[in-house]
Amino acid sequence: MPITPATAAWGYYDAAAPPVLRIKSGETVTVHTLITSTPARLEGAGLPAAQVEPALRDITEHVTNKGPGGHILTGPIFVEGAEPGDVLEVRIQSVKLAIPYAYNAFGAKSGFIPEDFGYAKMRIIPLDEKKMVAHFLPGIDIPLRPFFGSMGVAPPAAAGRINSAPPGIHGGNLDNKELVAGTTLYLPVHAAGALFFVGDGHAAQGNGEVDITALETSLTGTLQFIVRKDLHLTLPRAETPTAYISMGLNEDLTLAAKDAVREMIAFLVTEKHLSRDDAYMLCSAAGDLEVTQVVDGTRGAHMILPKSLFGKVKTAKKEK
Repeated sequence: MPITPATAAWGYYDAAAPPVLRIKSGETVTVHTLITSTPARLEGAGLPAAQVEPALRDITEHVTNKGPGGHILTGPIFVEGAEPGDVLEVRIQSVKLAIPYAYNAFGAKSGFIPEDFGYAKMRIIPLDEKKMVAHFLPGIDIPLRPFFGSMGVAPPAAAGRINSAPPGIHGGNLDNKELVAGTTLYLPVHAAGALFFVGDGHAAQGNGEVDITALETSLTGTLQFIVRKDLHLTLPRAETPTAYISMGLNEDLTLAAKDAVREMIAFLVTEKHLSRDDAYMLCSAAGDLEVTQVVDGTRGAHMILPKSLFGKVKTAKKEK
């Protein structure tokens, strides 16, 4: 699905947004997402005008129905059969670079330590898709692990149109660098059809995203959507080929971290049939509690637990 003025949602998640595509559970969609910026800002940072994507110019000129956030999202996608209380399983099958550059920037009043940087700066950073690195500075290459910083469903209708920047129970701007190709994201559904939005492409990111941006770029990706009637979640959850990931979201980072731990305990009790005491102990002995991001208003934490902990049950040897 290409991104155009007709398929773009600029700066918001909203249960009242009209769907730009309707699909059935189990179907896959290839999406194109745009860099979170404008032609003027990119050119001001030194990008040649010819390298600005035509779609970005088109959307910047023609989309006037904007929300309070800065992300240009693709969607929403209506998934038939999804109802409030269900879970939307999003299998991230592929994520690829759409352009050969990214940017990183900070502002005078944004980022984690604006008191130390009372000015704005933006840098265009070349991306080398063959080597899968970003040439940050001479002698400094950053390995690329592209992912969509923002993947979410509509919030409850009562919330109205919400800012695309803070993540929440709808998912949204999670900025979780583990959500690469091969990972599955589980999102609680709050509106009929789920109404899935995606954007905020990152070529790479460090945990924390401390200056408020990652390697911001445009991406294409193939996503499969499955409606899960058998799952009921209160917060997003994820699963990589090698690990389980729980998430916590709160304006207070400590409370976000507590929720990430509680969510992992709940997963272990429900899915792995551990006692609460054993689950708590396992989280402490083998789980990695990480800071997802500290710059989106609502801060994020997540816990990663290796699947390798749950080996095959040993069976008694047969007697000869």
